[in-house]
Amino acid sequence: MFWETYMKEDILVDLGISIGIFLLFLIFRKLFTKYVFTLLLRLSRKAPNDFFSHIFVSFQKPIQWLFIIIGIYVSVGYFPYLNQHNSLFLDIISSSFIILLTWGLYNMAAASSALFTSLKVRYNLEIDDILIPFISKALRVVIVAISISVVAQEFGYDVNGFVAGLGLGGVAIAFAAKDVLGNLFGGFVIITEKPFTIGDWIMTPSVEGTVEDISFRSTRVRTFAQALVTVPNATLANESITNWSKMGKRQISFRLRVTHDTTKDQMANVVGQIEYLLKNHPDIHPETILVTFDDYKENGLDIFLYFFTKTTNWGEFLKIKEEINFEIMDILENERVYVAMPSRKLYLDPDAENQLKKDSRVRQES
Repeated sequence: MFWETYMKEDILVDLGISIGIFLLFLIFRKLFTKYVFTLLLRLSRKAPNDFFSHIFVSFQKPIQWLFIIIGIYVSVGYFPYLNQHNSLFLDIISSSFIILLTWGLYNMAAASSALFTSLKVRYNLEIDDILIPFISKALRVVIVAISISVVAQEFGYDVNGFVAGLGLGGVAIAFAAKDVLGNLFGGFVIITEKPFTIGDWIMTPSVEGTVEDISFRSTRVRTFAQALVTVPNATLANESITNWSKMGKRQISFRLRVTHDTTKDQMANVVGQIEYLLKNHPDIHPETILVTFDDYKENGLDIFLYFFTKTTNWGEFLKIKEEINFEIMDILENERVYVAMPSRKLYLDPDAENQLKKDSRVRQES
């Protein structure tokens, strides 16, 4: 009876020590997060680049969980109902360390877009904006794949046999995943040929809008109605793509129709003044400016205008076009030339007009 009581007290003591050790590691976790990690992060931000800051931020959560796993491992040494040297327990602890390392590296790869961008700006590296998110996502896939294989080996699974099995069934898998592979190759085509990049305004038979993201499978485009359209890369790679963001200048072309009573001198003055206006306007591209008296129409005389603005921004383009239109109105007003309106004139034979008047009088008298 005394021995049983002693054993129970011993078990309770070990249980209390085990729980106390675990709680102690939880306190260490809190202290590390509040003081040590904050200090390290503040010091890293004083470095000449953001590399160390990215590392600390990426491993913040994994390190916090590291305290919990170490606490579990140490406390189990005193826990009366678990064996610290159990092979399954050791495999779980080892796998947990691998998962935490994977978690941190995965966060680093997810943040690598910002890292690559800062390196590109700082060292003038020739890295395309499309390639940066692709590299980031490829790194994340590789990190997860390696982690899964290492964890599987920890639990005694034969990864080589699994890979060999995939090789035997490769034809069936490729056939089943032909659409996925098509989108993947389409993504590589977009990267190598660079028809557009993130932030470009594109127009295709499928969609028109601004490119927001390019992934392995698809490209996300934000339309001007603020809808988000996801287009498979295989579809985009096989379509004609108009990249409006790559324009060096924006075209303005229209016909100005004036009335038939405009004289030759008036027409010559109007054409000459409009041409002078365009050639001396600071926002009009000087390379191609065409202003000509072009054609005779049923209700007026056509002046053809063809020129380009230097800006490709839609809002600035409209402002310049409006300014040119106001200037043209002033030119027409000064030359007393009027814009032709759709109209018709009816000419009557004098005899027919007299007959109409007689018929009208007869109807009134009757």
